Amino acid sequence: MSLQWHIFCRVVDNFGDIGVCWRLAQQLVCEHQQVLTLWVDDLNSFNAICPNASTTAAEQTVNGVKIRHWLEILDVGLAAHADVVIEAFACDLPEAWLVSMAQREPQPQWLNLEYLSAEAWTLDCHLGCSPLAGMQRVFFFPGFAAGSGGVLIDNELLATAETLKSATAQQTFLASLGVVDDGLFDRRISLFAYENPAVEALLAALANDPTTSHLFVPTGRVTADVERWLGRALIEGASLQRGSLTITALPFMSQLEYDGLLAICDFNCVRGEESFVRSQVLGKPTLWHIYPQDDNAHIDKLEAFLEVYLADADVQLASQISALSLHWNQVYGAIGDWPAVLQRLPIWQQHAEGWRQHLMSNGDLASNLVTYVKNRV
Repeated sequence: MSLQWHIFCRVVDNFGDIGVCWRLAQQLVCEHQQVLTLWVDDLNSFNAICPNASTTAAEQTVNGVKIRHWLEILDVGLAAHADVVIEAFACDLPEAWLVSMAQREPQPQWLNLEYLSAEAWTLDCHLGCSPLAGMQRVFFFPGFAAGSGGVLIDNELLATAETLKSATAQQTFLASLGVVDDGLFDRRISLFAYENPAVEALLAALANDPTTSHLFVPTGRVTADVERWLGRALIEGASLQRGSLTITALPFMSQLEYDGLLAICDFNCVRGEESFVRSQVLGKPTLWHIYPQDDNAHIDKLEAFLEVYLADADVQLASQISALSLHWNQVYGAIGDWPAVLQRLPIWQQHAEGWRQHLMSNGDLASNLVTYVKNRV
């Protein structure tokens, strides 16, 4: 059953919102044969993660998804044909669209796709309804537990991981990014974070570690912290060595390229929501730099995740990861022991694989959305 879906996305100040919406849109089209229009207010941000997308077109089609520029004045007539309307992350639908949706018979299903959280209250609110503008708005919460909306797990990511299993394939992938890697490093690590003074402790630990590491740093907000520690500028494609640590700067990457980087690394330092999920689905040890909020609500979200993520972990490892995560997110007084965590990285890897299986068992976000919608048709 193919339905007409419309996803509305406002880009706030990062790439997470559009990143999640774009992956979800593609999966609904490619894996579930739905007809989909993605409304985006910032085409420049969209182009950064999807280089095939135009930054000026009012309407375009990319990978089977119709992309429309979300301007102040929209073609309200399209609302008359919508079966499902997703309001991503409380972005507020246009008033004219709400009026048109309310007049349609039957009314389209209206879903508010919420931010990912492990907080217990989200399970109680998942699929909750709220009357508004003469319609019922349903709140759909992604999550890590059974009974939640699940997380994004698409066939393309799983195929990327399978393709990049061999050393030859990994070296070929890195060569496509302009990087020479002879495979002689003991571990590969990716670093993608917001501005973070805690980065210096990581770099120092890697430089002094007896195990050699190749650290990849895609251009972003954390670049300046790395440069400060090095005492010199990073040049895209070039490598610098300090002790056991080799640092290679990479350009800002498309989603597909970044998936590949996560897949070939043994440990991923990630930021926001989207890369956080991708690394976990790949079964990688993952350190999360959560998007900071003024009221420190992000710390509650971080601690809620750590509680569920580490519930079945080795006790000592759980304590070390928890302390390091709080330190990484600059919680006052938290101290992370990088040498101890790096030494126990193989144990973390085993835990990460078990967690991956747990996520897979909950069903993926796109499939759970489609099942919910079709059961209400």
